Amino acid sequence: MRQVLVTGGGSGIGRSVAQDFAAYGDQVTIAGRGMEALAETNADGKMRVVQVDVTDEASVKAMFDRPYEVVVANAGTGSAMRVADMPLDVWNDTLAVNLTGVFLTFRAALTDMPSGGRLIAMASVASLKGGGNLAAYAAAKHGVLGLVRSLAIEVARSGITCNAVCPGFVDTAMAEGAIRNVMQMMDVDHAKAEKMLVANNPMRRMITCDEVVAAVRFLASKEASMVNGHDLVVAGGEI
Repeated sequence: MRQVLVTGGGSGIGRSVAQDFAAYGDQVTIAGRGMEALAETNADGKMRVVQVDVTDEASVKAMFDRPYEVVVANAGTGSAMRVADMPLDVWNDTLAVNLTGVFLTFRAALTDMPSGGRLIAMASVASLKGGGNLAAYAAAKHGVLGLVRSLAIEVARSGITCNAVCPGFVDTAMAEGAIRNVMQMMDVDHAKAEKMLVANNPMRRMITCDEVVAAVRFLASKEASMVNGHDLVVAGGEI
C-alpha cells in the first residue's frame, strides 16, 4: 500500500485521481482549501483529509507529516482575462496557485520521498501553447513544465521521477466556467460555446476525467520508471 497525496482533491480532476488511487488500494491523502468539497470526495471515509493553502509555505510544510510515494500537485485556478485588463493581484494569484504551489509541494515532498517515488504535476495544453485571454494561466503552466523538466534531472539518480500531465478541456466545473465565459463574451448559447472551446481538439469533444486519471495512473506506476521529465498530453491530438 502506497502513501499518495493529491492536492486540489476536492473536485474535478483531483477528486477523480484521488478516488482512483483509493480504489486501487492506496492510502490516499487529499488536500485543499475547502473542507466541504474534500468531505464530498471522501464520502466513504477511506481517505485522509488535510486543509492546505498551497501558496503558503508553512501550510504546505505541515501537510508533509509523513513520507509519500506518490505526490500529485493538482491544485489550480484560472480565469479568462485580457492582459490589458488584468490587475496585478489576478496575475500574482494565478501564478501563486498554479506554479508556486507546485514548487512548494514538490520541494516539501522531496524531504523524505523514498526511491521509486513519483512527482506528478497537473499541467495543461496551455503549458505548450498560448491562448487569447489566458496569459496568466498559460504563463503559470509553462512555468510548471519548466519546473518539471528541471526537477526531473535533479532527482533522476535517486530513483524518483517527475512528470506532467497536460490535458485539454476536461469536463469539470472549471471547464463549465470557461463555457459560461464564452457564452457571455460571444453572446452564444451553451452548446455553441462548448463547441467553440473544443474546436482545437481534433476529436471535437471534452476530455473525461477518467481519461486524465489513466495518464496519472500510468506515470505513478512502476512500469513508468524510465519516464522522467515528460509532458503526457491528453488532448485528442490538439498538440
